[in-house]
Amino acid sequence: MSQVSGRSTSGVQQLFVRDASGSYIPAGVAEVVGTAKNLIGKQLARKSRRLNNPEIAIDWLRFNLWDRSRETFCVIYLDAQHRVLKVEELFHGTLTTCAVYPREVAKHALIENAANVIACHNHPSSCPDPSEDDIAMTKKLKEVLSLIEVNVIDHIVIGGGEAISMAKRGLI
Repeated sequence: MSQVSGRSTSGVQQLFVRDASGSYIPAGVAEVVGTAKNLIGKQLARKSRRLNNPEIAIDWLRFNLWDRSRETFCVIYLDAQHRVLKVEELFHGTLTTCAVYPREVAKHALIENAANVIACHNHPSSCPDPSEDDIAMTKKLKEVLSLIEVNVIDHIVIGGGEAISMAKRGLI
């Protein structure tokens, strides 16, 4: 898919994609979602963009994690001005759990020269409420990263298209 365009038919917007031969064909759900993921990912990944508003990260997370069949743990690495350095999927788990190793998160934060991180993961069960294990792991992660002067500014949990900020709930 190299280009998306739209046409209105009877007041309904139809999206089209250009295939390899240059012909336009109606876009399917996969093309629309893929294009949205790509655009939001570019918005999140712009080096000059400060991530002062967690909604940009939440939009990216919703598009990339909501339909996973197993838990996936990601880290958004930020510099001291909260500019995005990198977004990385670090760990993959099962339907109900994902092992997270703070040592590995610390190692990657140092490699990226991050001053801050936002942790995030999905709940395939569609319930975005953080579990007791999620809260305990986040506290451990915060403790470990503080030793190398990296701040955990949030842990966002995605479930059923909804997002819960543990920082906003006062859980970290």
